[in-house]
Amino acid sequence: MARPVACPELEADAQRAQGPLTLDSVYREHFRSVWRLLRRLGVAEAQLDDATQDVFLVVQRRLAEFDGAVPVRAWVFAIGVRVASEYRRRATRWRAEPLGEERACAAPGPARLTEFQESLRLLHEVLGELDDERREVFVLSELEQLSAPEIASVLGVNLNTIYSRLRSARQRFEAALARRRAASRRRAP
Repeated sequence: MARPVACPELEADAQRAQGPLTLDSVYREHFRSVWRLLRRLGVAEAQLDDATQDVFLVVQRRLAEFDGAVPVRAWVFAIGVRVASEYRRRATRWRAEPLGEERACAAPGPARLTEFQESLRLLHEVLGELDDERREVFVLSELEQLSAPEIASVLGVNLNTIYSRLRSARQRFEAALARRRAASRRRAP
């Protein structure tokens, strides 16, 4: 499925037309995305609420500096990537806690919920096998649906580097997923 083409200049113009940003509006618009981003970037579930709060504390401190040159979402995600990196760094200094199960969401029934939770567990395990640079690019592209130029802006990295990391991340993700599926078939009765 093709992604809609984003035009950062038009998005920035639309942001400026809406008037000054407030912490409340940024929080309401981006809280869920930030929480998901942090989770997918390897922040332990027990620390997700604190990490999310940290992102919005930085947003609050830097809101007056935001000039609208990039979309708000990209700006907030850039902060989220740095906060996730700090939490992962702290987790390696202390004993890292394993990723827990995703918070349960309303599901039609127990079988579907179990299947959904198993898929999330598998996703987080495979994401955990990627190094931080590839994981960040993969999550921002494949799960958060940012374009390569937006990711380059968020991470402050050359666009060609983003394409290279994304290609490598996709290959490693597919290989890890294939290994896990093969292993589960061997274990099946």
